[in-house]
Amino acid sequence: MPPNLTGYYRFVSQENMDNYLRALDINVVLRKLVCLLKPDKEIIHTGDHMVIRTITSLRNYVMDFDLGVQFEEDLGPVDGRKCQTTVSWEGDQLVCEQLGEKRNRGWRHWLEGDKLHLRMTAEDEICVQVFQKVK
Repeated sequence: MPPNLTGYYRFVSQENMDNYLRALDINVVLRKLVCLLKPDKEIIHTGDHMVIRTITSLRNYVMDFDLGVQFEEDLGPVDGRKCQTTVSWEGDQLVCEQLGEKRNRGWRHWLEGDKLHLRMTAEDEICVQVFQKVK
């Protein structure tokens, strides 16, 4: 049985965000700004339904989805694109595949103790963020 990711998580660290954003064609000014942000994550996980909120001082982003069901995701707040997104479990990892203009786009979340890990990919770039569970 996959873990329940419900909780509130505070930002701890990130690696390679600038190159990841460059792979998404984000302009240099916005890349520099995003790299300064320290987002929090709030996850509500109820059975096969999830809501993942990414919370920053600049802008919040909400994903509301059913596991295993493809949906059109509007990534306008992120990079102005739409894609066909499916989120499902691979073992203990929550895996998201985002099909659209960018190759190899997606992410995966997993827990190690009370730390939430997020690995985001686009093209050949990988960004890793770590969050600490606070409640």
